[in-house]
Amino acid sequence: MAFNLNDNDEEILADINMTPLIDIMLVLLIIFMVTSSVSLESGLDIDLPDSTVKGTKESSDAIIVSLGSEGEVSVQGQKANFENLKQTISEALKNAKTDLVILEGDQASKLGVAVTVMDIARGAGAIRFAIATETK
Repeated sequence: MAFNLNDNDEEILADINMTPLIDIMLVLLIIFMVTSSVSLESGLDIDLPDSTVKGTKESSDAIIVSLGSEGEVSVQGQKANFENLKQTISEALKNAKTDLVILEGDQASKLGVAVTVMDIARGAGAIRFAIATETK
């Protein structure tokens, strides 16, 4: 018969409970993912015009061209100049294998600039166009 002569029943367990830390990290990760996807959508701070008509959701194969209130332009979230806008849109259309351009413009942007951007996009190979709005 074997006996344990060591009566050391009071062992100290020094483990860290990881469950609350993992819960906090998962909540922070979800918050970060939600806020980062909203802020990186267009690359510009744009106040879209309101519409009462509910449109279709944007397709994943569309190129988004954003027009800011001060006349700045971005293609797929990357800022572009008017000098190289045709080449930038052409490359984006070729990479996405699409002919659809969604134009999202700030309420304060000028219609003339929007038409110029659409003409440049048409010259770069875009055939179909859509205008992004927010539903009331």
